Amino acid sequence: MLLKLALLLENYIDVFRVFHYLTLRAILGVLTALVISLLVGPGMIHRLSRYKIGQSIRQDGPQSHFSKAGTPTMGGALILVSIAISTLLWADLGNRYVWVTLLLTLAFGGIGFVDDYKKLVLRNSKGLAAKHKYLWQSIFGFSAALYLYSAATLPTETTFIVPFFKNVFFDMGWYYVLLTYLVIVGSSNAVNLTDGLDGLAIMPTVLVGGALGIFAYASGNSHFAEYLGIPFLPKSGELVVFCGALVGAGLGFLWFNTYPAQVFMGDVGALALGAALGILAVLVRQEIVLMIMGGIFVMETLSVMLQVLSFKMTGRRIFRMAPIHHHFELKGWPEPRVIVRFWIISVVLVLSGLATLKLR
Repeated sequence: MLLKLALLLENYIDVFRVFHYLTLRAILGVLTALVISLLVGPGMIHRLSRYKIGQSIRQDGPQSHFSKAGTPTMGGALILVSIAISTLLWADLGNRYVWVTLLLTLAFGGIGFVDDYKKLVLRNSKGLAAKHKYLWQSIFGFSAALYLYSAATLPTETTFIVPFFKNVFFDMGWYYVLLTYLVIVGSSNAVNLTDGLDGLAIMPTVLVGGALGIFAYASGNSHFAEYLGIPFLPKSGELVVFCGALVGAGLGFLWFNTYPAQVFMGDVGALALGAALGILAVLVRQEIVLMIMGGIFVMETLSVMLQVLSFKMTGRRIFRMAPIHHHFELKGWPEPRVIVRFWIISVVLVLSGLATLKLR
């Protein structure tokens, strides 16, 4: 929106030519989303508190969580509003990558909103039935996958890339649709499972989102792509603006979500952010790198899967409680210790993922 205005004004004032630079618009995206979050956040938290839209706590969970009962939830809506406004202001709205990423993020946010609304407003403890939630995730995930496959104009857009190797890649054909669906839905649910402690999910999301922005910028530049040995994807660089908005909105939310949290993200935020990371990884052809950088999300998901599988097969539990962050709490780790140590692991994993840009 503002980009289009700047392009018109550059015909009269040369200084507006700077808005051609992706790096500038990405920085403006970060700052815009951050400012929106910080300005809107207090009012949103106040309204959520006034309408008593608060978190309910599992009775079998750590006792330290009981004091969190009633904490305003659905704060993820703040993240989505900030991302959407910032992206619409600074991104090239003629870019299909931007639109598919933004619309998919909002669609998954809509699923989470319905789930949260049923739980917190209608007081339906089950929320949106799991089969209905998965159905809508599948509909949106497959729709995005089919659109990207049908709209692809270059072989590199549907090629599976193996990191650390220059010439190891596979043309997936229709399997691209299945892989895209699995990455989007899997990433969405993985972030949702991780969102259990104050700030635990949002910081790794910010780190991974920022790193994927670097991949998008490099992939969209023919010189960088050739030098780094990654696929050149014309116009994918515009995604760096969306990634910047995600980083700014995430940091703004963390201002209120840091321990002890004033507001929780809820499914409206977790499902949306997970889907955003998934579609970004697909668009820049870095699905494996997403698994590396998002190792915290993978670990949390695997802990739940292993716990369920072990209990069904042997009647015994591997962990004291799943997801695994609750296991460490029940072992006696204070919540801030769990959070910060998981953040440190995320930093290491994200740096490892970024290293694949050069180690080929």
